[in-house]
Amino acid sequence: MGLKLTNFKTVGFDDPLVTSVVIDEQGYLSDTATVTETIDCQGSYLSPGWTDLHVHVWHGGSDVSVRPAQAGRGTGVTTMADAGSAGEAAFHGFREYVIDREQETIKAFLNIGSIGLVACNRVPELMDVRFIDVDRTMAVIEANRDVICGIKVRASGVICGNWGVTPAKIAKRVAEIAGLPLMVHVGEPPPLIDEVFDILTPGDVVTHCFNGKCCGSIRDTKALFDQALDMQQRGILMDVGHGVASFDFETARLSMEEGLKPFSISTDMHLWNVNGPVYNLATTMSKLLTLGLSFEEVIEASTNRPRSFLGLGGRSGLTSGTRADFTIFDLADNDELATDSGGNTIRLTKTFEPKFTLIGRSMAAAARRGPGKEA
Repeated sequence: MGLKLTNFKTVGFDDPLVTSVVIDEQGYLSDTATVTETIDCQGSYLSPGWTDLHVHVWHGGSDVSVRPAQAGRGTGVTTMADAGSAGEAAFHGFREYVIDREQETIKAFLNIGSIGLVACNRVPELMDVRFIDVDRTMAVIEANRDVICGIKVRASGVICGNWGVTPAKIAKRVAEIAGLPLMVHVGEPPPLIDEVFDILTPGDVVTHCFNGKCCGSIRDTKALFDQALDMQQRGILMDVGHGVASFDFETARLSMEEGLKPFSISTDMHLWNVNGPVYNLATTMSKLLTLGLSFEEVIEASTNRPRSFLGLGGRSGLTSGTRADFTIFDLADNDELATDSGGNTIRLTKTFEPKFTLIGRSMAAAARRGPGKEA
C-alpha cells in the first residue's frame, strides 16, 4: 500500500521535473507500491527535509534548551544538530531521553566542557582546567559515534574568562584525535576572533558568523574579513547561528554582498529566543532571503549542505528506495517587520511558510510563527 504525493514543485533535488512520488508501507520511495492514498500538495514546494545545524534541545538537562518539538517537525524541520547542550557528563541522558525518542533525526556536537549548558552562562562550562576531562570526552565519543557529529566550544569571554583561546585549542586537538569537525562559537573576547580562526582547518564550522559584536565580528577589520573569505575558500564552513545575541542584519548584508555567504542557515534555537527574535528556522530563512541570498541559495543552506555535513541524503532524495524525508512549504507574499539580535529591523516581503513534513510514512502539520503570530 502506497502513499502518493502529487501536485508539487521540487527544489533542492537532482531531478527538478518530478511532480509525484509514491511512498511504500516502510516509508521508502517506490516505483511498484500500489497507491491507496493520495495527498494533493496544491502546488507547494517540496524540498529535502529542512535541517537546522545549531539548536539546543536537551530540555531539562540544560536550562536554556527547548523541547525538540519546538524546533522540529511543527516548524518544518526534520533534522537538527544540538550544538553542545550536553558535555560528556550527561550525554547518556541526552541520548536516552531526547535523541533516541524523537521522530526527527537529531545529531549532536559534544560540548568540550564536561557540564555542558546545565546552567547556561550562570555556571560557564569552561571556567578552568577542571571543567574539561579529555579521557571521559573521548570515551563518550567512541560510545556514540553514530550520533555525535562534532565537538563544540564556546570561545568567548563570558565562557572562557582568563583562559582565552586555550579551551578552543584543546577542543580542536580532541576533534583531531577523534576525526571529527570542530564547531566554534565566536563572540566577545577573550579570545580574539582571529586567534580562534588561526586554529581552524577545512571542515570546521564557525557559528554566529554574522554577529555584530565589537572585537568579535568578521567585519571588525578588513584584514579579518579577508581572513574569513580565505577560510571559506579553504573549506571552513560559516554557519549563521542566529541566537539572541549573535546575528546582525548589516553584518550579514555587507558580508554576503562582498562574497561571504553562509554554508548553513541555523537558528541557535533556545528558550531565550524562541519567542523572538528567532522564532524558528523558516523565519531565519526568510531573513536571509531578504538580505540578499537567492531562493535556491537559502534552500541549499537549509537542506543539502547541512544534511551533507551530517552524512545524510538530500539531492538524491527522490530516488526509488530512498527513505522519505521532505518538507512541503510555500513562499508567500508578506509584509512583516523582523528583528535581528540587536533590535534592528527589516521588512520581510516574502516568507517561507512550512505546511507539513514527511518522514517515512509519518506526516506532520507545520506552520511558521513570527512577529504578531499566535503560538
